Amino acid sequence: MEHTREAVRNRALALMVMVAGLATVGCGTDDAGAGRVGSSLTPSSEAVVDRGNDARLVRSVRRYGAEVPLAYYELSFALSKRTMGITPPVQARIYAYMGLALYESLIEGMPRQRSVARHLTGFGRLPKAHGQHYWPLVASAALAEVMRGLWGDATNVAAQNVADIDVLEARWEAAASHVPAGIRRRSIDFGHAVGAAVFETSKSDGEHRAYLSNVSPSYVPPVGPDLWVPLPGQMAIQPFWAASMRPFVTRGASCDPGPPPAYSETPGSTFHAQALEVYQVSAHLTPEQLTIARFWADGPGSIGGPGHSLSTTGQVLVEVGANLEEAAEAFARVGIADADALLSCWYSKYTYDRIRPITYIQRVIDPAYATPLPTPAFPEYSSAHSVQTAAALSTLQLLFGDVGYTDHTHDADHFAPRSFASLTESMNETGISRLYGGIHFRAAIFDGFAQGRCVSARVNALPWRRSDRDREDEEREDDAPR
Repeated sequence: MEHTREAVRNRALALMVMVAGLATVGCGTDDAGAGRVGSSLTPSSEAVVDRGNDARLVRSVRRYGAEVPLAYYELSFALSKRTMGITPPVQARIYAYMGLALYESLIEGMPRQRSVARHLTGFGRLPKAHGQHYWPLVASAALAEVMRGLWGDATNVAAQNVADIDVLEARWEAAASHVPAGIRRRSIDFGHAVGAAVFETSKSDGEHRAYLSNVSPSYVPPVGPDLWVPLPGQMAIQPFWAASMRPFVTRGASCDPGPPPAYSETPGSTFHAQALEVYQVSAHLTPEQLTIARFWADGPGSIGGPGHSLSTTGQVLVEVGANLEEAAEAFARVGIADADALLSCWYSKYTYDRIRPITYIQRVIDPAYATPLPTPAFPEYSSAHSVQTAAALSTLQLLFGDVGYTDHTHDADHFAPRSFASLTESMNETGISRLYGGIHFRAAIFDGFAQGRCVSARVNALPWRRSDRDREDEEREDDAPR
């Protein structure tokens, strides 16, 4: 097993270098650039090629490695950095649809799994596979197609994003040149069909092209001593998200943790004590605490908070030596949990409209106070970092246990990697980083953990795994009149 994990780690590292080169060059309309990148982009044939006979080659998703989705998610992290309007809810929504397209495209090759699309709000039947398919190509085509819609379409860098997706897809197709032409074509066409169907479904969820409308001029923040006050130049981000975005599984109010501690300016009260903690800690950070705050900041123009959780997902998949089936299930579960977690979080934010630490501390404790990190343009409670991280990592714990890993997410940003003995340790550091940054009070962090775990439990309660009777039930549904 250790040998297998090491091999997967090495291939994953090669893919990270490959995709980083692709995103850096941005080869859309530059034919010369595309040629230069191509020589370094071709995936190792060992990543997807099965030298057995055709029947075995197309039989089971579990027989292949996770390199294909790892490469596409690695590319998505680069797209997150250069695409405008990718706020936490917008990004989490994208990753939910990416994971669904990947997972649902592979269902017919995963006898242990079952489709969850019909259990999700707003989803109808998706295309079904018929005949033999080469599953790595199906996965590549499905991800490429849904990503062209989610990262292309009306984004500010649509042409560049789509071109990089096209190049990555072409390299995986080239790596599968050993697959019989008919199976290769059928696999690509089917993957495209699923990816297109998932993107088409996304258009009716209430937040299609949300990256174009992150703020609403019609929203007027309520006024009160305990309520959030936008800082100079700020406008509220996605104030209507919880009302307009269709949930995948869990409505925003379903996992609401309840109100934060009662507002008070009286020394010794719970709220004043939590504000004083933020002030005393964030104003006197150790070098290590400042590093932690910055490592997990994931603000605008970065990989983003949900992106960091999906990066963690990929790194855990590498750590455990996951196969393609395990990767597809993990990316789907984590993506949906993350999206519904941010929906729940945004419900709480604009329901309680809690004041940010900087406003309270400057008003009550120290008018000269400044935060180590920029304060986001939305209310404080609950903590988005805590909610979405808990939803994602609780899902990974369910699938793989409370494993340790080393986080290389920000290697390219000149941060040293951070190692964790467990996912719990990583989650706790993510949460406390927001107190170090002067962004959140303690209640928002730890209530946010409970909120994220609640969402994770509901998403993971879906019937992801088959029972002996599942296939019979599905066959009866397929035969029923439409």
